[in-house]
Amino acid sequence: MSGKTVVLEGPSCPIPIQEYPHILMGHGGGGRLTQMLIEKMFLEAFRNPALEQLHDGAVLDVGGARLAISTDTFVVSPLFFPGGDIGSLSVHGTVNDLAMCGAQPLALTAAFVLEEGLPMDGLWRITRSLQAAAEQAGVRVVTGDTKVVDRGKGDKIFINTTGLGLVAPGVAVSPRNARPGDVVLLSGAIAMHGIAIMSVREGLEFGTTIESDSAALHGLVADVLAAAGPGAVRVLRDPTRGGVASALNEIAAACGAGICLQETAIPVHEQVRGACEILGLDPLYVANEGKCIAIVAPEAAEEALAAMRAHPLGREAAIVGVVTEEHPGQLLLRSRVGGLRVVDMMSGEQLPRIC
Repeated sequence: MSGKTVVLEGPSCPIPIQEYPHILMGHGGGGRLTQMLIEKMFLEAFRNPALEQLHDGAVLDVGGARLAISTDTFVVSPLFFPGGDIGSLSVHGTVNDLAMCGAQPLALTAAFVLEEGLPMDGLWRITRSLQAAAEQAGVRVVTGDTKVVDRGKGDKIFINTTGLGLVAPGVAVSPRNARPGDVVLLSGAIAMHGIAIMSVREGLEFGTTIESDSAALHGLVADVLAAAGPGAVRVLRDPTRGGVASALNEIAAACGAGICLQETAIPVHEQVRGACEILGLDPLYVANEGKCIAIVAPEAAEEALAAMRAHPLGREAAIVGVVTEEHPGQLLLRSRVGGLRVVDMMSGEQLPRIC
């Protein structure tokens, strides 16, 4: 070895590092900073046709079958919250990402990063919750990994799950498939997960317990696909980080059309609305873990809505908007008093460590 310094030549970092020399919490918030990180760095580095879809998962043709694959890492704080915990959440999140590809989930992997000092009874409680959620969703945990980091080098436990699913013939779901005239459906009341986390984290009391909506949505999605017909369901998306506003902004950008929401049609529970007002949050940007956005052809909208409402997780489903030729690439909201305003992508982090 000569000791000579080796300089690796290559393109410069595509992120504007004068403005963002370090990663911020907002880069994981699901808003504009996350979008910039993905599109300017990760997509630039790994570009391929499957990744360019910027969907919740990828669909690959393998030996004549269409396999969906998705991965997610769960860093929620606190680990236990009203309506769920990091164990069940790590199943629901990945199962839902597969469902948003129109896939029937088959199997999961589970990888645990544990911090030295984590109480063993807490880990057992999380493990049992993950097991129960997987059994309820009808998926098996078929392989995994365990790593332990030094005390103080983690935050008790992080879990990564990767899921495999099978997409039925004729199902073609993509954010790019929405077109003017399509109808936007929402499977239920929004913002419950984010407010449930915030209430525990900050020790807030709202007069009643607000529980997370964390749940596996593949059964609801299967019912919608069967009722509307696979070709009529253009887009499926679970509005997690960044909420409904960020999810629909991403879809509008992908399909190049506008999306217009009716504020009065969007279901929000009164206690959640009140909590948002106290905390200064817009429910449209608050995370959900058991809700689905479906964009469907107009002639299939009523069938899709009926299927959602017939499912236990979709009783409060509603038609909340339409895809339009006007304002391409933008999300707009028709307010309660009739005004029309742009609902932009969230720029930073409204609620960190939410999933």
